[in-house]
Amino acid sequence: MSEELQQKLRTQLWSVANTLRGNMSAGDFMYFTLGFIFYKYLSEKIELHANELLKYDNVTFREAWDSGNEDIKSVLKNQCIQDLGYFVEPEYLYSTIISMIGHKENILPSLQRSLKKIEDSTIGQDSEDDFGGLFSDIDLASPKLGKTAEDKNRLISDVLVNLNGIDFGLNEAEDIDILGDAYEYMIGQFAAGAGKKAGEFYTPQEVSQILSEIVITGKTRLKTVYDPTCGSGSLLLRTAREGNADAIYGQEKNPTTFNLCRMNMLLHGVKYNDFEIHNGDTLENDELGERQFDAVVANPPFSADWSAAAKFNNDDRFSKAGVLAPKSKADYAFILHMIYHLNDGGTMACVAPHGVLFRGAAEGKIRRFLIEKKNYIDAIIGLPANIFYGTSIPTCILVMKKCRKEDDNILFIDASKEFEKVKTQNKLRPEHIKKIVDTYRNRSEIEKYSHCATLKEIEENDYNLNIPRYVDTFEEEEPIDIKSVMAEIKELEAKRAELDKEIDVYLKELGLVE
Repeated sequence: MSEELQQKLRTQLWSVANTLRGNMSAGDFMYFTLGFIFYKYLSEKIELHANELLKYDNVTFREAWDSGNEDIKSVLKNQCIQDLGYFVEPEYLYSTIISMIGHKENILPSLQRSLKKIEDSTIGQDSEDDFGGLFSDIDLASPKLGKTAEDKNRLISDVLVNLNGIDFGLNEAEDIDILGDAYEYMIGQFAAGAGKKAGEFYTPQEVSQILSEIVITGKTRLKTVYDPTCGSGSLLLRTAREGNADAIYGQEKNPTTFNLCRMNMLLHGVKYNDFEIHNGDTLENDELGERQFDAVVANPPFSADWSAAAKFNNDDRFSKAGVLAPKSKADYAFILHMIYHLNDGGTMACVAPHGVLFRGAAEGKIRRFLIEKKNYIDAIIGLPANIFYGTSIPTCILVMKKCRKEDDNILFIDASKEFEKVKTQNKLRPEHIKKIVDTYRNRSEIEKYSHCATLKEIEENDYNLNIPRYVDTFEEEEPIDIKSVMAEIKELEAKRAELDKEIDVYLKELGLVE
């Protein structure tokens, strides 16, 4: 039954978003729709929780608040903040805004106050970092919502009313993550329509699954999981769920995506004190200090710029390699950063462009350092082209460990040829994912698919990790049967001559030729 409810909720939410956004781009409308879904969720969550706290007093949340009993109100507010991390007074609930819409009121000022009240309720609390500025990207005065105040009010009211008609299923058992699943689906759908910018906030679920299954290999439970470029948090959430992680850590440079990530965490039922997401440039300002984690996963921006400032020569994250990643290609800066935050028993898996496998100069020196001096690289997995939103380039997964069991070889997997084409995007199906993960876990050698290359082989290839050097996927073409081809050509020429005669007869009958 839960799968049926999940699919129904997905369809309903996406239908609302797709129908009401009008001419607004998917990327622009995304933050409004997802923000309002989150506001509805917080309102319903606190009303259910407060009613549960008050059930032995035989009063509802609204009745208790209207009673004027300041002691009850104070205890109730403090308990909700302790349990949920925030508080919303009844007059600022989603249902109150819906009532105002029913009375044909201008809801925008009240809605703005309501969103601000949620954030303000956490000031000075342990949850402040997780709720502060959550709704800052919802600009109700944006001209994108309409030319006049009436236009804006009408559009927002329509969205809220349509969302109000959807049951979020919050009374269901907590292990049925119906709303969290639907929210994740919405982010993915918006990413599909957002074009190039989608890569900034979303990792396709198929790739997330591969990364998460790799880092949990050999472990029954993860204490901590970390993503230094966490986007909307989809990869972090999947890895935490697959590994039963106790705590989630991440950092995201884009403030809008940072807000989306925190919403995503809370909507998936992650308690405010079980995740720590920071806003800032991971390379330039590492918020995690010296902390290390059981699993590190990431899909960093490909070949991004970074300062490569001289100060980083003394930064413990990069200094041991003896050279900094180039300013125009931060790939190895991210890789070294992730290794620094990986504990001795942990596994790191990240996506990178193929260039990291063979480019020379500074990157070549870092690559050689990681292999020859540290022996950290455990596996290289080549993925199909065009599976990420916003780029069609082929990519790879780098798997690293500080204490490797298979310390005399590196596993190479070429999964670039196995995918299904769906419209303009290539998709990895469950059987493709299973083959990749099983091959990694068993370190299987499969003809034209995988190979365990010894460190001696790597050295002989001058530490170039380009996959075709180790996995031969060349397919010999079948010899051409010249006689059969000539016979087919003659047959086609005969048919053409016959057709020309028929056309001449027809044209003569019409009197168009003599």
